[in-house]
Amino acid sequence: MPNRARLKRAILEVVENQLRDDTPPETRQTLDRLLAAGYSRQQAVEMIASAVASEIWHIGHEREQYNAERYKAALKALG
Repeated sequence: MPNRARLKRAILEVVENQLRDDTPPETRQTLDRLLAAGYSRQQAVEMIASAVASEIWHIGHEREQYNAERYKAALKALG
């Protein structure tokens, strides 16, 4: 499997873990909000995954610590 596909699967797994564990609760709230707005579950999860990917990018490329507030703001901006 190409690296890109593995990375996408890993990020989607992060989203599913957040939803399962309700940590942070904003992930579930965002999913519910996107579903109510008419997005399919797959679309909503992929949108949330984009926020996870953005946070990973900040950590890896900008050498920053995980920033929960930045992640929550990215979730809020979806949709």
